[in-house]
Amino acid sequence: MKILIRNGRVLNPDQNVDAILDLYIQDGMIQECGENLNVEDVDCEIDASDKYVMPGLIDLHVHLREPGFEYKETIETGTRAMAKGGFTGVCPMPNTKPAIDTPERIAWLQDKAKQTSDISLYPVGAVTLGQLGETVTDIAGMCKAGALAISEDGKSVMNAQIYRQAMKAAAQNNLVVLAHCEDKNLVQNGALNEGAKAKELGVCGISNAVEDVIIARDILLAKETGARLHLCHCSTADSVEMVRIAKAQGIRVTAEVCPHHFCLTEDDIVKDDANFKMNPPLRTRKDVRALIQGLSDGTMDAISTDHAPHSTKEKEQSIACAPFGIVGSETAVALTITHLVRPGYLTPLQMAQRMSYAPAQILQIDRGTLNVGAVADITIIDPNACYVIDPNNFLSKGKNTPFAGKEVYGEVLYTIVQGRIVYQK
Repeated sequence: MKILIRNGRVLNPDQNVDAILDLYIQDGMIQECGENLNVEDVDCEIDASDKYVMPGLIDLHVHLREPGFEYKETIETGTRAMAKGGFTGVCPMPNTKPAIDTPERIAWLQDKAKQTSDISLYPVGAVTLGQLGETVTDIAGMCKAGALAISEDGKSVMNAQIYRQAMKAAAQNNLVVLAHCEDKNLVQNGALNEGAKAKELGVCGISNAVEDVIIARDILLAKETGARLHLCHCSTADSVEMVRIAKAQGIRVTAEVCPHHFCLTEDDIVKDDANFKMNPPLRTRKDVRALIQGLSDGTMDAISTDHAPHSTKEKEQSIACAPFGIVGSETAVALTITHLVRPGYLTPLQMAQRMSYAPAQILQIDRGTLNVGAVADITIIDPNACYVIDPNNFLSKGKNTPFAGKEVYGEVLYTIVQGRIVYQK
C-alpha cells in the first residue's frame, strides 16, 4: 500500500526533527520524508495539517488477560483498543493463567497475536515458574522463543537470591527486566495511599516505602549483575530520586510513569469508587510534582499505561474488596497532551520520545523512528481535538477508568502498522 501523509508536524526524536513535512510510505517502509513531496499514484493521501505525526506509540506495560481471564480482556479486544489509542506495539505482562513462563507459552502468545492482533506484541516471560517466586524460569529458552523481557508483574520476587539469579540470566541473554516493585511484607491489606484519604474511607494504607524499598533493592541487584532494569509504574518522589542517582552512577536502569500517576492524587478520590484503585496507588501532590519533573528532565524515560481491565461487576465492589487496576490504552494520548504537553511540561517532540523512541530503545527493537528506511509504524494525532472521555466508547472490554466525564485534548486519528492503516477515526 502506498500512503502519502501531507503537511504533518513530523516529530522524530531519533533525529531531533520537529518540522512540517510530508511522509511517503510504500511496502511497509518509510520511503521519503521532505517538503512538498512529488508522489503519484498513491493508494491513500492523508492531510495531516495541524496534526502530530510521530513514530508509532509503544506501551511497555499492558495486561491482555489472555489466557485465563478472557472475561476481562482478550488479545483481540485489547490490541484493538490499543490501536485506537495510537499504539503500534505493546508488551503484555505474563501474569495470566497459566502464566507465560515457558518457551512454549511464548510461542503460543506469538501465534495467537498473529491470528488476532493488527499491532505488534513484544513477548514478556515470567521471572519464576507460575510466578510463585520459587524457581527461575528457562530465561534463555524464552529468549530464543522470542521474549524481549522478563517480569513478575503483579508482584515482586521477594527472595533476593532468586531474583539475582534471574537478573544474571537476563543479562546473559540481553533481556530487559521489567520490575514491579512492591514489598508484600509491607503492603499487607493496603488499598489506597497511606494518608488522609485512606483514613477517611476506612481502608488500610499503602506507604511509599512499599515501592521504594524494592526499587532500592532492584537497583543494587542490577548494579551487581549488570542487568538492564526497567522500573514499572513508578509513583513516588523517592523513586524518581533513586533513578536519578542510579543513572549518575552508570547503572543500567530506566523507568516509566503512568498517566494516572501524573494526572491524579489521592485528593481526587471523593468517594468509595474502586475505579480509583490501582497498584501502586494514587499518591500526593509532592509525588506527582516529582514524577512530572522526572519526565520533563528525562530522569524518567517512558510513559506506559499499565492497562489493567476488569469486569464491571468486579469494580462495582468497594475499594477495600475490588481488584487493583484501571484501563489506560485509549486515554493515554489525551491525558499526556492535556496534563503534560499543553501546560508545557513536555514538548510534542518529548512526548514522542517518551511514548515511542525511548520504549523502542529499552526493548532494543527497530521501531520508534520516522527515518527514511524505517518500518512505517506511525501515529497521527489531532492535539487540539477536545472531547469528554466516555468509557462506553472504549473498544476494550474493560470500562474501569477514573477519567469518565473528564474533558481532554488530543485524539488519535490514524494508527499505521508496517505501512497498513489498522485504525482510522
